[in-house]
Amino acid sequence: MLAIFLKTLPFFGLIGLGWFAGRIRFFTPEATAWLTKFVFYFALSAMLFRFTATLPLEELFDLDFFLAYLIGSALVWVIGFAVARARKLPVTGAAMEAHTGMTGNTGFLGVPMLVVLLGEPAVGPVLMVLAIDLIVFSSLITMIITGARHGKISVGALLKGLLKNPMIVSMVAGLLWAGLHIPMPAPLQEFVSILGAAATPGALFAIGASLADKNAERLGPAAWLSFAKLVLHPLAIAVAALWVFDVEPYAAGVMISAAALPVAGNVYILASHYNVAPQRVSAAILISTAISILTIPAVIAWVTG
Repeated sequence: MLAIFLKTLPFFGLIGLGWFAGRIRFFTPEATAWLTKFVFYFALSAMLFRFTATLPLEELFDLDFFLAYLIGSALVWVIGFAVARARKLPVTGAAMEAHTGMTGNTGFLGVPMLVVLLGEPAVGPVLMVLAIDLIVFSSLITMIITGARHGKISVGALLKGLLKNPMIVSMVAGLLWAGLHIPMPAPLQEFVSILGAAATPGALFAIGASLADKNAERLGPAAWLSFAKLVLHPLAIAVAALWVFDVEPYAAGVMISAAALPVAGNVYILASHYNVAPQRVSAAILISTAISILTIPAVIAWVTG
């Protein structure tokens, strides 16, 4: 585990550097927002396009993998929703807590880190996890909140929201490129490689800087949500992948490692946008990211042991 911890340390070191820069206001919240936009719309999108455009489609989709992650995550979602409802939270607040407890930082942290730590073959499984989180569960939380507030669900607005997400667009574009078997021209390959290389340091620094202005209010609910994300989620995925479905061991290890990631920053964006439990989500992101410095190496050591 010590060897894995030392390998993950540079990644969390970049997060810590971003946090320090944000804490002393060398990197202002406005600067963090612009860096996040650069990573989100350009660098990370270039990385995802390069991965998907050069990946054989048969390596991306596996039914057992899809069902294992979907059902394991849905189980944690249901538990989170039930616990929130037992605390008398409204449907919207319960749905947001459920979403928080099973949505990991796969885009900004998982894609850069897990591919380095687990090897290039991890690309396919990580992208599958990211696609399920973005398309299935992000759609679910959006439908529940809009349905509860307005009494109806706008399919058009939902599709528009998905198409405005550059991670989804870049992955779909890459899949189309791969599906059409179009050779990647050398200049384009070099372009997306150079731009995509900025995703790892940029995303990790932006994660840290964005945490600098978050607080740890409402520690009780935030601690529960962090426990759900860092312990219940990878445990449920491990049971689904290793004992319920016939997932290939390496892919199962990648899936479990992805499930062990801390709460995603884009959950806070959703919570702020809809004004549903933003303080609880913010605290859960802060706590889960800090604790994951120890839990992620433990999980990776287990799945690679």
